[in-house]
Amino acid sequence: MFLLDTPVSAAHDIVGSLAGMLAPLGEPATAAAIVLFTLAVRLVLLPLGIAQARGERSRMELAPRLQALRKKHAKDPRRLQRETADLYAKEGVSPAAGCLPALAQWPFFAVMYQLFVSATVAGHQNLLLAHTLLGAPLGQNLLSVGLFSSGTLVFAGLLVLLALVAWWSSRRVSAEGPLGNVARALPFATVAVAAFVPLAAGLYLLVSGAWTAAERAVLHRRIVAAA
Repeated sequence: MFLLDTPVSAAHDIVGSLAGMLAPLGEPATAAAIVLFTLAVRLVLLPLGIAQARGERSRMELAPRLQALRKKHAKDPRRLQRETADLYAKEGVSPAAGCLPALAQWPFFAVMYQLFVSATVAGHQNLLLAHTLLGAPLGQNLLSVGLFSSGTLVFAGLLVLLALVAWWSSRRVSAEGPLGNVARALPFATVAVAAFVPLAAGLYLLVSGAWTAAERAVLHRRIVAAA
C-alpha cells in the first residue's frame, strides 16, 4: 500500500466536501476549498509557530554570549562549534527550531500534490482533476497548460504573488549565520516549485506562505519584541 494512499483519500473527501458546500461560488469553489483546507492545516500547526517565535526570542537573548564566544574562539572553529552547541544545550534552545513550521507542513503539501496528480483515488476516478480556476485546470502545471493559454496568466499571477510573499517572509527572518541564510532563502524555493506542480499545490503554497508571513508578523510583535 502506497504511503500516501490513506491521507490522499482523506484529503479528497475533505476538499470534495468543502467544494460541495462552496458550490454557490461556481467555478472557484474547489480552489476556495483548497484555501480552506490549507488554512485548517496551518491552524493545526500554529503551536509550532508559537514555539518558533519563543525560540527566536531565546536566541536573541543569547546573542551577546554567542558574540563573545565568536571573539574568544575566532581562531579555533572546532572549539567555537563545541562551545556554541554546549551553550544552546545548557539554555535549552534549539538553533533549528525556526525551520520546524516549514518542515512540518511539507507532508501536507505532498498530499495535496499527490491528490492532483492521481487519476484515481481509493479506486475511483478523481473528479477533482476536472475542476478549474479562471479556466486553468487545478491538476495541471505551468508547463502543461501551454504558453499562450488563459492558464498561463493564472500561473503568472500565482508566481508573482508567491514571490511577493517570499520577499516579505525573507525580510522578517532575524536569525544569523548559515541557518539564518537558509531561513531567508527557503521562502523563494516555493516560487520555483510552483512552476512544476499542479495549480492546486501552488495554491497551497501561496496560502501557506501568506499564513507564515502573517504569523511571523503577529508573533514577532507579541513574543519576540517583548524580550
